Amino acid sequence: MARIQLSKYGETPFQQLLGHHKKIMEAWSELGNELECDGYLSATLKEQVRRSLAQGNGCMYCKAKGKPDPNLFDEKTSIAVGFAEVFLKTEKGDIPDNVFSLLYETFSEEEISELCAFICFTTCQQYYGALMKLDIK
Repeated sequence: MARIQLSKYGETPFQQLLGHHKKIMEAWSELGNELECDGYLSATLKEQVRRSLAQGNGCMYCKAKGKPDPNLFDEKTSIAVGFAEVFLKTEKGDIPDNVFSLLYETFSEEEISELCAFICFTTCQQYYGALMKLDIK
């Protein structure tokens, strides 16, 4: 059970936790929707990154949506998921330059920017879910 009651605003339990401040919920959801859809990176790639992050960020609600599916991995997805795993295991500002060099071998600067923004936003969402003890129940 979540630490606070779900509000009447929002379509998902996560949104309903944020719905106690409707403008924050709406802005948060708008940014989340933008980041999750196809952009420079595919929505499929980003979903595999999200699933990978969920395993390490402590949100049971996010973990319940499943682990990454290696059957859906192509080269870009493998590298993006690997980068997310490095992100989880290092001090956030201390990701080695050689890790970014690997990104540059496969991704454009636009894609790297989108990937990093997606990872940071998703981590923030998952931390919020963990903090609020959001679960699938």
